[in-house]
Amino acid sequence: MDVDAVLIYDGECPYCSLAAIALKKLDDVEAISWYDDAAQAFLEAQFDEVPFAMVLADRAENRVYAGRAAAEELAERAGMPGLVGSLVRDNYETIARAVGVASGRGRDPDDVHSRYPMRADALDVFDTLASHAEPKPAGLS
Repeated sequence: MDVDAVLIYDGECPYCSLAAIALKKLDDVEAISWYDDAAQAFLEAQFDEVPFAMVLADRAENRVYAGRAAAEELAERAGMPGLVGSLVRDNYETIARAVGVASGRGRDPDDVHSRYPMRADALDVFDTLASHAEPKPAGLS
């Protein structure tokens, strides 16, 4: 089966529970650690840098969701009530900072929180990103 959507998440974060809950309800989204070389290459191709943020790349929609937008989109796709998506969107930075402190990560997410058209360079490396992704990664269990 071809993968059309990949979530890039902090693979060293043991508290990525919101993403985990949403991802477990989805059969059409796979996930990859932000630290994976394929994720780094995709982010560089999409943003001309490697932002530290949750990113949902959707080849079928030719769209990339980052930060709050990624969290909100995951909640919506998982069929979570609109209130949950709004809470996740509105509190993304607070949740991310708390997770960073609790996990000892020592860095805050970058300020990228929108929906973006997928750039041609990012589309060129999407297959590699998708081939490294997993349907239900252990890091999100």
